[in-house]
Amino acid sequence: MATVMNRVSTEDYDPSITGDIGGSNDSYRPTADESFMNDRQQSYFREKLLDWKNAILADAAGTLSHLQVDRLREADVTDRASSETDWSIELRTRDRQRKLVAKIDAALRRLDEGEYGYCEVTGEPISLGRLEARPIATMTLEAQERHERQEKVSRDD
Repeated sequence: MATVMNRVSTEDYDPSITGDIGGSNDSYRPTADESFMNDRQQSYFREKLLDWKNAILADAAGTLSHLQVDRLREADVTDRASSETDWSIELRTRDRQRKLVAKIDAALRRLDEGEYGYCEVTGEPISLGRLEARPIATMTLEAQERHERQEKVSRDD
């Protein structure tokens, strides 16, 4: 069960770090020198999003097959409790990733509709650096910070 706890979360998976971005975009990186969300940038982010989604789905499939093969068989109550805790954590991680896949799908829809890369609040372009770090971003950094401050104030009330 130690392997379950040692897995790297794909929630923060960034295919560009590991070089998983394939196809014709291998050496391409969007720059501010080119027109924002041109065809090449759209293709780059589409591939990045699809690679991220595929990595999450592959990891989830591995977890599912592991669950089916390795049923809890520990005779010792303490070992069984430890295994159940590990699986509970793993399943919560998968649930977060399921929600992340939905956000990736929404980003892909925005790409198809020509809205990807633009803030849903202000309509301004989201910086390429932010999109590179968080391809599912829907707001500029400033709009996101403002949103989080308003959330904090409403929670404190």
